[in-house]
Amino acid sequence: MENTAGTFCRNFAIMNPLSPELLSSYWSANEVATNLIVFMNLVGSLLLGFIVGYERSYHGRAAGMRTYGLVCVASCAVTVICGYPASWFGGAALLHNASAAVPMPDPTRVVQGIVTGVGFLGAGVIMKEGLNISGLTTAASIWAASVIGILVGIGFYAAAILLTLLSAGCMLYVSKLENWLPSRHAIAITLRFQPDFMPQEMVIKEAMLERGYEVAVGSFSINHQDRCQEWRFVAVALGRETGQPLSQMSGELTSLAGIDSFCVAHARN
Repeated sequence: MENTAGTFCRNFAIMNPLSPELLSSYWSANEVATNLIVFMNLVGSLLLGFIVGYERSYHGRAAGMRTYGLVCVASCAVTVICGYPASWFGGAALLHNASAAVPMPDPTRVVQGIVTGVGFLGAGVIMKEGLNISGLTTAASIWAASVIGILVGIGFYAAAILLTLLSAGCMLYVSKLENWLPSRHAIAITLRFQPDFMPQEMVIKEAMLERGYEVAVGSFSINHQDRCQEWRFVAVALGRETGQPLSQMSGELTSLAGIDSFCVAHARN
């Protein structure tokens, strides 16, 4: 008789999603302990992502600490939750296994579809204009937001809250941290030369060094049209305060031999 009553209570809890027994399972001791483990993983992955992102940011690359931090912490969140399937949905899997109910479907397939689909969505906000790339951080934050939704959906509420705070803090304050740390900003330069003029790469590099910049390795792009050559490249400042301001550089580039027109802009993230 007692076994029958116990089975009925478990079945009732499954059928009634607002039952106290099922709701309390989302904040049980086991769920809290699991969330604490997820906490430590998320914080560690965020810091490691910052380290990799800072190296890229220091060398004037488009993706910086915010982008790498968001991608790393979101990837960690998706991975770490796969290690605790028994804690998903407040341990609802255990209730299903203890009863004669229909087995739960595999939610990892849903997670896989969400992450893939949102990845394409994030790619749509990345814009490339010449040598400038923008929208990388926005794309990473969109992907991180999808992971937050996954965490909430499977019942890791505390982990979802932490990931939200880490992502928001990353976007709000890491740019200030990047400005405080030693860094080298980058600029995108387009030089169009007069007809039949043959520019020399070493002359361009020396002119950039005189103005506190070095040409990034592998950034040269050369076009030739109507007897005119157009050179595009990225120049990275030798230090935070050594790079010549764009307003001053614009007045001096016209003095270079063979220059017909030019375009100078910050290589933004």
